[in-house]
Amino acid sequence: MPNGEQLFTVISRYDDVLAEVVKKPGYKAGDTLKLILPFLKAYGVTDRKMRSFSAKTLLLISNVKESLAFIRKVAHTFIVSTSYEHYIRALCQAINFPFKNVYCTKVKMDKYSLSQKERNRLRELAAEIAKMPEIEIPKGASSIQDFPKQHQQVIRRLDEIFWEEIAKMEIGKVFNEVNPVGGREKAKAVLQIAKNLGVSLSEVVYVGDSITDVEAFKTVRGRGGLTISFNGNEYAIREAEIAIMSEKALVTALLTAVFCKFGKEDVFELVNNWSFERLRELDVVTELKNRFFEAYGEKLPHVEVVTAANMERLAKESTAFRKTVRGEAIGRLG
Repeated sequence: MPNGEQLFTVISRYDDVLAEVVKKPGYKAGDTLKLILPFLKAYGVTDRKMRSFSAKTLLLISNVKESLAFIRKVAHTFIVSTSYEHYIRALCQAINFPFKNVYCTKVKMDKYSLSQKERNRLRELAAEIAKMPEIEIPKGASSIQDFPKQHQQVIRRLDEIFWEEIAKMEIGKVFNEVNPVGGREKAKAVLQIAKNLGVSLSEVVYVGDSITDVEAFKTVRGRGGLTISFNGNEYAIREAEIAIMSEKALVTALLTAVFCKFGKEDVFELVNNWSFERLRELDVVTELKNRFFEAYGEKLPHVEVVTAANMERLAKESTAFRKTVRGEAIGRLG
C-alpha cells in the first residue's frame, strides 16, 4: 500500500487513544487489526497473499524456537496473540509449535467484497490518513481536551472516517464481525486456558510486550501469577513485575523453569541477585543452563524487578531497547 507504514502508525496511535484515554465502549487495545482491514481489502489483499507474505517476511528473535522447546518441557505453553491467523500459522510452522495451543485474530479476507465505489473511496481515505501527524498521548491525559489542538482535530477526523463513513459501508461489517485478540480478549484467553487445564492463575507465567497485554498482565498479577515484560513498551512495563531487555529469548525459558520448580518468590530472589555467580548455583536443567551461558557469553541480559521507584526509568530504557530489537517503526507502536 502506498505509505502503508505511516497509515498503520497513525491508526495504531488512534487505537491507543480510543483504548486508553477515550475508553470507547466496546473498543479494546489491538482493534487496530480490524480498522485496517477495509484498506487491505481495497488494495487487493487476499487470504492467500496474507499467508504468503507472512511466510516470506517472518522474523524471529534469537533462540525463540529452542526457548519455547525448553518451556514446553516444564509447563503447558500457549501463544496468545493479536496477530492474524495467517501470520500465526506461519509462525507455528517455523518454530514447530502446535497451532491448537494458540489464540489469535481470525479473519477470512476472501469472505468480503468491495464495490468499485467503496474501493476508490477507501483508497482516498487511506491517502488522507497517511498524511496525518502521529498522535502523541500527553502524560496523564484523561480526555481529548488534554491533547494539542492539532491532535484533537486528527482524532475527530478519524472518528468521522471510521465510525461515520466506513462503518456505514458494506465492508464496514468487518468492524462487528472481526474480534482481534487484544486487551480483555487476551485476559479471557488466559482465564480459559487456566480453566481448561484446571490450574490457578497463581501457577501462570505471562510474558507480554505491549498495550494489548495490559489486561492479561493485570489479571494474572492480581491472582498471584508471574508477569514479565520482554522488550516491552511503557504500557507493558507499568503492568509487569519483571522487565527483561534482551536480543535473545532464552532468559524467558530460564525464569520460567525457576518459577515452575521453585515458585514466584525464588524468581524475584534470582532477579534481585542477578549475576553469573547466582545463575551458576541454579538447580535447573543442566542443558538449559549451559545453553543460556553459551547464548549470552560474558554479558548477561538486563533483568530487573519493576518497582514504583524504577518504573519510569525502566519504561524509557525498555522502550528504547525495544526499538533497537524490533526496528524504529515497529518498536514505537503501542
